[in-house]
Amino acid sequence: MTIPFRPPQAQRGMVLLVSLVFLLLLTLIGLSSMQSANLQEKMAGSVSLRNQSFQVAEAALRIGESAVQLDSYSLAVCATTAQCAPPAESSTVSSAGLNSTSGVTWIAAGSGFYGVQNIGTTLTAVNVPSNTSATLYRVTAVGVAGTSRSVVESVYAKY
Repeated sequence: MTIPFRPPQAQRGMVLLVSLVFLLLLTLIGLSSMQSANLQEKMAGSVSLRNQSFQVAEAALRIGESAVQLDSYSLAVCATTAQCAPPAESSTVSSAGLNSTSGVTWIAAGSGFYGVQNIGTTLTAVNVPSNTSATLYRVTAVGVAGTSRSVVESVYAKY
């Protein structure tokens, strides 16, 4: 058995063209994966900052509630309806001190702030013995971590 001899034919570069198309497709898939990974990393960082700011705000809130619990704590009742409203500056507060618009004195607590308002007295507070007068304090806390800001609030009944 003999194998017939065929003279070499001219190559036309089809394999090169197909391999370049496959290389282009793999490059596009790789770039898309890198963009997706970058976006996921940014989202994870944002969630982490949001959680940190919320924890800072919760800690500041507990510190503010602890201050209100003290027997020696007293605060004048807010004078106007505007001063009894939740403090609008909670979305922008960046340092401790008195805000003249809301009448709230912001106190630094860790990397957050808290402010207390005396919003009056009531006879119908929850978890307070019936017919017992309770003074209501609104404690507003702000936590900041990176570009994230969390604001939490509680109303504390003291009798």
